[in-house]
Amino acid sequence: MAKRVARRCEDILCAGFGGQGIMFMGKLMAQAGLIMGKHVTWMPSYGAEVRGGTAYSMTKISDDEIANPIIASPDMLIVMNAPSLVKYEGKLREGGVLISNRSLVGYPPKRKGVTIVNIPATEMAVKLGDPRCANMIAIGALTKRSKALSLKNVVMALRNIFRNKEELFLRNKKALEAGYKF
Repeated sequence: MAKRVARRCEDILCAGFGGQGIMFMGKLMAQAGLIMGKHVTWMPSYGAEVRGGTAYSMTKISDDEIANPIIASPDMLIVMNAPSLVKYEGKLREGGVLISNRSLVGYPPKRKGVTIVNIPATEMAVKLGDPRCANMIAIGALTKRSKALSLKNVVMALRNIFRNKEELFLRNKKALEAGYKF
């Protein structure tokens, strides 16, 4: 009988409030997956976040074709505020990775059976000179722990997105690297 090769697939859910760059996070990871030659889906959620509700995006990155873009139980979860932690923490798959923005969540996640990275993303972004880069700090922390993404390819995707916007690229790259080193 032939040995089955382990498939590398990650289901990633990012959540926060409107204006935190949640959709951009998912799109960036999808672009990085494409650069790596993976199959990807990216599904943003627009709606109540405009009125202060929780926004989320779902990104799947896989070696195999993806039949369904919906993520019920993510392997990796980024929460950028407390309501997102409350809403999605219990959905994270056992053994998954939870990246929590300690600056806005205010308390450490209590979930057992997962790896928790409680990073002060907003505080770090302010120290770097732009609080809007907190999302890139969170992506850096996720990339460090990802099996499907590499920092090199996330930076390449960032470069593609910010083509002809060198200052924005450099600012976001610096934040991405700070999160990766955390």
